Amino acid sequence: MKVLGIIPARYGSSRLEGKPLVDICGKPMIQRVYEQAKKALDFVLIATDDKRIEKVVKAFGGYVIMTSIDHTTGTNRCLEAYNLFLKEKDFEFDVVLNIQGDEPLLEPEQIKSLVSCFNVSGTQMATLVIPTKPKDKLNSGVFVVFDKNMDALYFSRSIIPFVRDKDKDDWTNNSTFYKHIGMYGFTPKALKEFSNLEETSLEKNEKLEQLRWLENGNKIKVAITNHESVAIDTAHDLEKVRKIISGDML
Repeated sequence: MKVLGIIPARYGSSRLEGKPLVDICGKPMIQRVYEQAKKALDFVLIATDDKRIEKVVKAFGGYVIMTSIDHTTGTNRCLEAYNLFLKEKDFEFDVVLNIQGDEPLLEPEQIKSLVSCFNVSGTQMATLVIPTKPKDKLNSGVFVVFDKNMDALYFSRSIIPFVRDKDKDDWTNNSTFYKHIGMYGFTPKALKEFSNLEETSLEKNEKLEQLRWLENGNKIKVAITNHESVAIDTAHDLEKVRKIISGDML
């Protein structure tokens, strides 16, 4: 199975401007994500619309493709980068991964778990979830429920499932909750189809683009990982990751 990993990277961020280039223990964040992805994949590229990011990626020897400034989602940026890469290299891939550029604690095993979903015949799109038990982990995030075939039923910013007739403090004693890790895999056909679908009502309400795929009657295969992931959205997140990496350099 030939897999291409694409890391979308925008300079603009409402909460942490220029975050792909923030320094984390001597390396820009985008470099850390790239190097972790390369441990699991032969083909990895960074898709950006910013010359500053392009310059930094080329400086550390990464592969970068410039894309349009008009994309509203990382998935659409991935599609353009994929098409441009095919023109440059004339390769064909079985799976395309959309790897979040703000998770420098990415583990190669997470990528391998996601790719394994495509060993199941008929899988068009896949993503990762992590089981969550501590009550304090239920304060924020995106939650997922899925069926016995490991196909997602729904994603929500609300805690799901709702545990009826139990005090909320006891919910984790009665159910395992799964939080979404925002890394996706697509077949090339599904990536193109997804990117050309119109926004749906559930997607607009939850601000979760994966709901577009479900609401159109498609399936998302789920893989479970036990590797904790920390997305950097704020200065507080950045300091947390710096402390983790400085104590255990990746």
